[in-house]
Amino acid sequence: MSASSSDTVVLVGAGNMGGAMLSGWLKSGVPGSSVVVVDPGPSPAMRKTISDAGAKHVEAVPADLKAGVIFIAVKPQVMEAVLPPVKSAVGPGTVIVSVAAGKTLSFLEKHLGNAAMVRAMPNTPAMVGRGITGAFANPRVSAEQRERVHSLLSVSGPVEWVQAESDIDAVTALSGSGPAYVFYLVECMAEAGRKLGLPADLAMRLARETVAGAGELLHQSPDEASRLRQNVTSPGGTTAAALSILMAEEGMQPLFDKAIAAARKRAEELAG
Repeated sequence: MSASSSDTVVLVGAGNMGGAMLSGWLKSGVPGSSVVVVDPGPSPAMRKTISDAGAKHVEAVPADLKAGVIFIAVKPQVMEAVLPPVKSAVGPGTVIVSVAAGKTLSFLEKHLGNAAMVRAMPNTPAMVGRGITGAFANPRVSAEQRERVHSLLSVSGPVEWVQAESDIDAVTALSGSGPAYVFYLVECMAEAGRKLGLPADLAMRLARETVAGAGELLHQSPDEASRLRQNVTSPGGTTAAALSILMAEEGMQPLFDKAIAAARKRAEELAG
């Protein structure tokens, strides 16, 4: 592989999200020989994935490398240390994609210069090819670069482009952090079942499969979520009784309003 190839995809960080993206690229036909993974300590499983694919693994960015696309997939808290050594890989045709929550384009430009840049926010279902990603491109991103980034991001699920960079913080709060809300819903449902007398393990299986199945129905059905809810709610029935609590004035909506607003506020605080 040429160290100056514009086809080269550099992945900085091969943790859960970076690893999920790498696996998706490889499955979608991106040749491993065009990928350079920069990570000082990938897991044994990730090392095997990299090796089996014929990708190159390095602990630091090679001085002579110029990338077509650079994906920054490290935690926001370590960006200050990670970014400076990456600058040498940025050429005139490079597009940089950051998936770090809160870190703005101006923060990236401070370390990497005035390059074509995309802020993206995937979520953890990307690990099973069922994620969704919000993305924003700065004016330096060409149509060709945007198309290439879209293709690389979409291996994990749909990609939604937003019109303002500030919208990425809202995307982070809604879908980036969103899987945790759903997992906690499962925990709450299972605990409520346990309190009604069901064995804890049975309550968890029932809650887990109910949420997973409802999610798959939502995925496959053309109907709106509200219509699917109405379809399972008989007037005066058990579901209606539960929804009268969940949809009350002090029910789930104001809680989610507060929770997602708090997540967005934290994303803004991480901007640095």
